[in-house]
Amino acid sequence: MRVLGYESSCDETGVALYDTEKGLLAHCLHTQMAMHAEYGGVVPELASRDHIRRVVPLTDACLKEAGLTLADVDAVAYTQGPGLGGALLVGAGFANALAFALGKPVIEVHHLEGHLLSPLLADERPEFPFLALLVSGGHSQIMAVRGVGDYEVLGETLDDAAGEAFDKTAKLMGLDYPGGPRLSKLAEEGDASRFTLPRPMLHSDNLDMSFSGLKTAVLTLVRDVEAQEGGLKEQTRKDICRAFQDAIVDVLLAKCLKALKQTGFKQLVVAGGVGANRQLREALNGAAARRKFKVFYPPLALCTDNGAMIAFAGALRLKYAHPVAGYTVKPRWDLASLPKA
Repeated sequence: MRVLGYESSCDETGVALYDTEKGLLAHCLHTQMAMHAEYGGVVPELASRDHIRRVVPLTDACLKEAGLTLADVDAVAYTQGPGLGGALLVGAGFANALAFALGKPVIEVHHLEGHLLSPLLADERPEFPFLALLVSGGHSQIMAVRGVGDYEVLGETLDDAAGEAFDKTAKLMGLDYPGGPRLSKLAEEGDASRFTLPRPMLHSDNLDMSFSGLKTAVLTLVRDVEAQEGGLKEQTRKDICRAFQDAIVDVLLAKCLKALKQTGFKQLVVAGGVGANRQLREALNGAAARRKFKVFYPPLALCTDNGAMIAFAGALRLKYAHPVAGYTVKPRWDLASLPKA
């Protein structure tokens, strides 16, 4: 069965074709990063309009890459939520119309389920059950994953997500959008011993996280340094970036280790855009080697939002597909409400 998947929940338009026997056949992605950079963040209306412009050319490119036509598609999957309402409507409208025209089933996919299952697209993949760390611009959660649709949230951020904290901190330090990746790059050249920032909820008796206070601590540090030095020197900026990233990584690592101990799981899956962070990967891999558990990641190209994870999740949920009878989107959607496969 070949499933054509569409992702349009925020500022990436993704289209991919997945074959249940041959694996991922093709995937194409357009990011709106450059367009939103002028505004310092995602503008929902602009995002929606750009999805409209991109969805047809990306579909054509994806089919061309796979060497197939629409006649070879057996089902169509799309991100139903969560995400930006207008952006979701573009993918939902196009996917439902296409499925109706082809006479094929349509599959609604939860965006977070796509991320959770994306490491199964890698050459080395986990087996159920496993612990999942989902870290992105909008989500920071630790979950017990026992099967497709069988997800239990063990801990989550009480305020800013890790990726959101990266972007907001980068902005207050004067870095251009998207600031998170730029902050991480500067952190690689920073002195880890110069500044120390708080590790919020590091020793709490639960698996929840909080990063808003860390962002405030950076703001206070930047103001103090600027007052002392008459500005923010480049090396000082790098040192602060390193201190911030160290704090984030320490918290995420500690929470994952605690969750592994509580659940008894021996496998950890890391998904979402922040999962591509090199320092986080090094910390998790080092801990895995010492504590005898395994860490799995999606391919780097599939860490951010993409159509491949939607096509794959749709393929796994194909038996839940139903004939087209209208469509809806769910900008807010509880992952726990999904049916078990």
